[in-house]
Amino acid sequence: MKDHREFHDGRADGLVPLESLDLDRVKSFADLLRAMGRTAFSGRALGEAFDVMLAMARDADCKVVMTLSGAMTIAKMGRVITKMIDSGLVHAIVSTGALMAHGLSEAVGLVHYRHDPRVSDEELFEKGYNRVYDTLEMEANLNYVEEFSSRAFDALTGELSSEIICRALGRLLAEDAQGKGVLRSAYEKGVPVYVPAFTDSELGLDLATWAMKKARTAGQTGAAVLDTLPTYNPYLDLNSFARFALGAKRLGIFTIGGGVPRNWAQEVGPYIDIMNHRLDLELQPPRYQYAVRICPEPTHWGGLSGCTYSEGVSWGKFVPEAEGGRFAEVYADATTVWPLLVKGVLEELKR
Repeated sequence: MKDHREFHDGRADGLVPLESLDLDRVKSFADLLRAMGRTAFSGRALGEAFDVMLAMARDADCKVVMTLSGAMTIAKMGRVITKMIDSGLVHAIVSTGALMAHGLSEAVGLVHYRHDPRVSDEELFEKGYNRVYDTLEMEANLNYVEEFSSRAFDALTGELSSEIICRALGRLLAEDAQGKGVLRSAYEKGVPVYVPAFTDSELGLDLATWAMKKARTAGQTGAAVLDTLPTYNPYLDLNSFARFALGAKRLGIFTIGGGVPRNWAQEVGPYIDIMNHRLDLELQPPRYQYAVRICPEPTHWGGLSGCTYSEGVSWGKFVPEAEGGRFAEVYADATTVWPLLVKGVLEELKR
């Protein structure tokens, strides 16, 4: 049988040619990322993320939300986060509480250690060493963080939220000339930090036991202290973040991992849609126009951590690409590509 196929020329059909990565032509991180964007696989994805992140950073009308999950401060990515805050690359943060609590360990001068795989987890428990994959957080560190946090809690009155608490912790860090850390940078730059799953963290447990200690001082004993609850209202966070999003001409999102921080930050558009529908309002629902995500979670498990931005368009969370939305997703361990991406963007912004 005769083959009637017509062999086309890719250039004539408008296809984009790839280029071999020539390290002799690479003079900076930005050069490397652009060159990777003309290759394939994860390298190309990272190059595309660089382009979107750079456009997001250069858009003066764009407010960028950074969502953080995973043990990124234990993994020593804390100063990457602070650099992004200090450089104006992010304007709000949504995080796990654990990530902020472990960041406090570093911020107050404590140390995380490399795990020796020859030491069993049973022995680690007996020594008060908490393991996160290949790294150790001292239980003594967390006890010190609790003492530090209590000083911040003591200065607060009225209803509390994670934003209020994180700002108070940042203010306390800023009082020490040697202190550094995510919450200090956020406080000094006026960047709100939200922890939607606050009780699922050391900080949440610290707040609970702080309230119990006050109750015990007042004479409460035994298990009755469990009846003492902090004056904590998570809806203060929800509406504060909604006001932030509504006040932005355009929104961008930079996501490490997934989980609750990603979902909570992305639900602001549907939240306003629901308010309009049920309360007969006419607010403009905020949608993310720029989006960059670094996460190894595949899509086929069906979880939020791995879902594509395209899927989020169906929920009213993102501006469709046909209407100007720009998305990039890198399936990788953040510790291997995140510093490279931020360094390249900062280099390019200085040119």
